[in-house]
Amino acid sequence: MLAYQPGNSVVHRLDPRTKLLFQCCFAAAAFAYTSPRGLLVFGTIGLLAVAAASSNPVRIVWAYRYVLPFLAGAPLVAMFTVGSPWIVPADATEPALASLRNLLVIVVCGGYIRTTSITDSRAAIQRTVPGRLGQFLGLGVELVGRFLPVLKRDLLAIRDAEAARLGTDRPLRERIITLTTAGLNRVFQRADRLSVAMQARCLSWNPTLPRLQFGWLDVPVVLLSVALGLAGIVRFVG
Repeated sequence: MLAYQPGNSVVHRLDPRTKLLFQCCFAAAAFAYTSPRGLLVFGTIGLLAVAAASSNPVRIVWAYRYVLPFLAGAPLVAMFTVGSPWIVPADATEPALASLRNLLVIVVCGGYIRTTSITDSRAAIQRTVPGRLGQFLGLGVELVGRFLPVLKRDLLAIRDAEAARLGTDRPLRERIITLTTAGLNRVFQRADRLSVAMQARCLSWNPTLPRLQFGWLDVPVVLLSVALGLAGIVRFVG
C-alpha cells in the first residue's frame, strides 16, 4: 500500500489544494476524452506528473495490482456474445480504453498519495469545503487514511499466523472463511478502540491544521487544471 513519503520534489512543494484540483480535473478530462488520441495526451500528462513527484509508475501500479485483473478482465468479458460468432474482438475496444483510462487515473492518484500527508489532505478539504460539511469530510479522509494501513497489517498478521499453523493445507473455502471472520472481528475491535481513543482525547472538529499557502509553483499547475476541467466540460456539454 502506498503511503506518504517526505521529499523535496516539485509536487511535494505544491499546495495540497492545487494537487486536489489537478486530480479532479485530470480525472474529469480523462473520462471525457476516452479515445486513443486522448489517452495518449493524458498518459503523457500523467507520466510527467508522476515524474514531477519523483515516483515510479511501475511501483504505483504494483501497489494497486489487485485491481489489474478487473481492468484486464473487462475487455475479455466484453468480447464474448451469446450466440454466433461467440467472440467479437471489436467489442473489446471501448472497455480496453476505459480500463487504460482508469489505470492512468490510479497512477496519478498514487503520485498524490506519495507526496501529500494525511494532515495536509484534511487541511485542504476543510479549507475548500466550508462549514461542518468540510470538517466532516476532512475528518473522514484522515480517519480512513490512518485506519486502512492498520487494518492491512492486521490481515497480513492473521494470514501469517494461519500459515504458521499449517493453515495453508486446509481447503481454500475454509481459509477464506477464517481470514474473513478474524478480519471482521479485528475491524470491530479496532473501531471500538478508536472510538474510545477519540473520546478520551476530546476529538476536535476544528483542530489546528497546518498552514497552507499558494506559491509560484502552483500557478502553472492551477492553469493546467483549469484548462483540463474546461476541456472536460466542453466535451460533456458538446
